[in-house]
Amino acid sequence: MLAAYAVHVEHSRGRRFPEPSHPYRNHFQRDRDRVIHARAFRRLEAKTQVFTRRYSDHFRNRLTHTLEVSQVSRTIAGALGLNVDLTEALALVHDIGHPPFGHAGEKALNTAMKEHGLFFDHNLHALRIVEDFEQRYAAFPGLNLTFEVREGIIKHSHDYAAEQYPELAEYLLDQRPPLEAQLIDLTDEIAYNTADLDDGYEAHLLALDQIREGVPVFERFYREVEQIYPDAPEKLKFNETVKRILNRFVDDLITNTRARVTQANIQTLDGVRRHPERLAAFSPAVEAERKQSKDFLYENLYFSPALAAEKDDAERVVAELFTFWMENPKTLPRNYQEKAKAESLPRIICDYIAGMTDNFIFEQYEKHCAGR
Repeated sequence: MLAAYAVHVEHSRGRRFPEPSHPYRNHFQRDRDRVIHARAFRRLEAKTQVFTRRYSDHFRNRLTHTLEVSQVSRTIAGALGLNVDLTEALALVHDIGHPPFGHAGEKALNTAMKEHGLFFDHNLHALRIVEDFEQRYAAFPGLNLTFEVREGIIKHSHDYAAEQYPELAEYLLDQRPPLEAQLIDLTDEIAYNTADLDDGYEAHLLALDQIREGVPVFERFYREVEQIYPDAPEKLKFNETVKRILNRFVDDLITNTRARVTQANIQTLDGVRRHPERLAAFSPAVEAERKQSKDFLYENLYFSPALAAEKDDAERVVAELFTFWMENPKTLPRNYQEKAKAESLPRIICDYIAGMTDNFIFEQYEKHCAGR
């Protein structure tokens, strides 16, 4: 049974291009399946999350991270009586607009675009992907996803000002997104805050004593684990600790969001949309723990000297390829040359680079820039 304030699929605002109903899949289930079968989704497997394969094949990439976010999101949505199908579709599509090389690639693309008075935003790029770039159907361009999924793509992580983004006016920018979309940015944080501790420890870039000292919630649970499993190997104690952190964050998000909905007397989806702030949130205590964990990862892992060279290489590859295609647009694939007749060349080059995998962009760099 769905909560009254959940998104009910029968009340969906529908698709841009009307389609007949499917005999045994509802609209949001079809959206989920369309995302999974999209080329852009498959490419996530070869896009960096934090670590390249130089460290290990066991570390997360964009695809495995996305699957972890999906699992956490489904669990929380189900506990809150929200629409699990919509939540799953949003979780699966939430990172589809990320370029190669993780945040280093995103930074380099945005820097290149700023030189032309433009910018790169992975949420807005994800919308371009599902609306235009994915060509799978004869009846319409893109994936023809429901309004609710398209809205969630751009609004799950922050609010866009209507006066600054008039092209997004159809997405109710003056209202909050449904709770199904509000969850995604928080489940994303849960997934990577715990996973990156794990991968950083496995990569020997984070030491156990360092984590225990820098992440209070880890230290608290590690002491508990030591009492229960005193003879367990260190790695298994580590795993048990990270599992407890993940459970604490998930439990708190469920409990606190439910309490906020009750306190605000939210009875309908419209009530969620018109509430002055987002209702999905951690409690103050767990929010502080989340921030401590994230700050620790930024200070000790994401900006680790051991990763600096790879980030510098990534930014250089993106920047030099961008410049090359600005100077030599006729070397772009023919379909991108055609698109450049209708849109600005910088935007088209940005679209092309953003869609690349780590492997493919290196191939393009070797082909066009190496030795110049």
